[in-house]
Amino acid sequence: MRKFRVHTTHLVLSFIVFACCALGQYSVSASPFGQGVFGANVPFGAATSLSIALGGNVTLGLTPSGGNFTGSASNAVTVTSTDVIGYRLYAYSPTSTTMTLVGGGDTIPASANSSPAALATNTWGYNTTGSTTNFIGMLTTPSLIKDGVGPFKSGDITTVTYGAQTSSTKSAGAYTVGIVYTAAAKNP
Repeated sequence: MRKFRVHTTHLVLSFIVFACCALGQYSVSASPFGQGVFGANVPFGAATSLSIALGGNVTLGLTPSGGNFTGSASNAVTVTSTDVIGYRLYAYSPTSTTMTLVGGGDTIPASANSSPAALATNTWGYNTTGSTTNFIGMLTTPSLIKDGVGPFKSGDITTVTYGAQTSSTKSAGAYTVGIVYTAAAKNP
């Protein structure tokens, strides 16, 4: 479990990240004969491997911007796989996409953006483009955030950037929401 923290004198937001089906190595089926990548430096004829690792905790520091507070920070998700076809990486918040103030009733919902765009006030979002201004809203169902092709014996890094924008009237404190990352091998 990873925690994301945002620190300012006004507001503290936290993300809790769960690695679902992703902590450690899991066996996946090898590609059928004739459907692999010729010459790939990966095991042949045996089960291939797939693992996921999350970067350290992320701190989102919100700073004043006009009458609002804004901030962004990134997390590295590394998928290591010997599968010659590749993998798909998904992210979602399984129970709720709304951040909740720890010990209080205030909330910050996920953005309604279905494509990268500026955040509305009192929302949060993510992207995989590295943008600090355009974000997508997290969903309660898995969203494909990376489609990796080929083996990644040394690991393939996906940088997930989180952002938030709140009004100056939003209660100060730590806000949390659970986020799940899942890596799945592709079927031939």
